[in-house]
Amino acid sequence: MTDSGPPSSGSDDPLFTSVGPRPRGAPSTTPEPATSGEGGGGSDDAFWLDEASEPEPSKKLQGQIRTLTEWVVVAIGALAVALLIKAFLLQAFYIPSPSMDPTLQNDDRVLVNKLSYRLGDVQRGDIIVFERPEEVPSDTDDFIKRVIGLAGEVVSFSDGAVFIDGRSLSEDYVGEHLTTNDRLIPGCDNAPAVSDRCVIPEGHVFVMGDNRDASLDSRSFGPIDEDAIVGRAFLKVWPLGDIGFL
Repeated sequence: MTDSGPPSSGSDDPLFTSVGPRPRGAPSTTPEPATSGEGGGGSDDAFWLDEASEPEPSKKLQGQIRTLTEWVVVAIGALAVALLIKAFLLQAFYIPSPSMDPTLQNDDRVLVNKLSYRLGDVQRGDIIVFERPEEVPSDTDDFIKRVIGLAGEVVSFSDGAVFIDGRSLSEDYVGEHLTTNDRLIPGCDNAPAVSDRCVIPEGHVFVMGDNRDASLDSRSFGPIDEDAIVGRAFLKVWPLGDIGFL
């Protein structure tokens, strides 16, 4: 900004010193040079001139880069949290077969609590997800079944019913399905293996699907190691109209 008129009377500020022709007869004055000390305007002027002279597109680009960087950080953070949750807390699974009918149908989705058995023991009636036994051929890596018998118990079958230590087990979740078995049950503590009785080893549980006629379970591959349990299925999340606790 320039001023072609005379300087304001009594002004000592070099910013307002006239840069036009000096009036005839006016005493020659030389403005004090700006200093970098307190009150020195020269450095401030240079700073503000640099800011003002910065091209507008450059500012816009810097803003876009900053925004992009922030979104990348947020996305990485969200992904890390999701992976931690999936690894240690919760994981969603879908039901690939009718083996848990009528409790769970084909393509239902459930949430599995992975901390459940780090904080407590496996309970009879729990619906669990566990790693597929190596000797069982299947396209799926994980199975979902219901816990029927616990370590040290004797599971037996008679007249379409299940017995635990000789007492009939009430199973309203199986509907009209009857429980039968004509295969030798491997991995039990009783020897030789039989088809109607299994003594469950320590650290293992006996599992079956609710649809007893269409379930590949402990009747075929024997009790499973508790270390193979991924977690407890506790919530059905799909279909939306059938959301509820298990």
